[in-house]
Amino acid sequence: MHAFIRGLLAMAALVAAGVVSAAEAPHAVTGARTVNVWQAQALHQHEALFIDVRSPQYWRMGHIAGAVHLDLRGPFVALAQQQWPRDVPIVLYGDSELSSLSALASRLAVRWGYQEVYYFREGFFAWQLMDLPQAQARLELDGLSASVQPLSAPVGQVGCAPHASRSHGGHNPPGTCP
Repeated sequence: MHAFIRGLLAMAALVAAGVVSAAEAPHAVTGARTVNVWQAQALHQHEALFIDVRSPQYWRMGHIAGAVHLDLRGPFVALAQQQWPRDVPIVLYGDSELSSLSALASRLAVRWGYQEVYYFREGFFAWQLMDLPQAQARLELDGLSASVQPLSAPVGQVGCAPHASRSHGGHNPPGTCP
């Protein structure tokens, strides 16, 4: 819980200081591996957890298929909680290299002890430009999970297993269905 509070206070300080703003993102983040669009695609194919840190408005307009939405200005700090496994590969992304959101998210994930942090600096715009798998939000359940469908899926299908929460002892990893 202390890590969560520290993360929340760090986020508030960064927002107040204007660090979380539209500025060119750094090329690297200490403790994270910077990946380009093709490396991100390979990670996607190997089922790494993609985390979109953009605002809900941008998330709803489109995102990487299978990504989890954890807005950096809110629900993202839940990743500081110790219940989330630290050995899962996570790929953090924002819009593009002109946004520093994914860099900040990567720094925080490294600070919180995540072992495989991938900083996708080029972000969703590069992914979109290469016409890689994308989705649009159909339903947002809460700040830690979202149900998404590929653009080609018929409306009405939901991608959750009926009893998914039982396999994790009542605790669902970020982005899984409740």
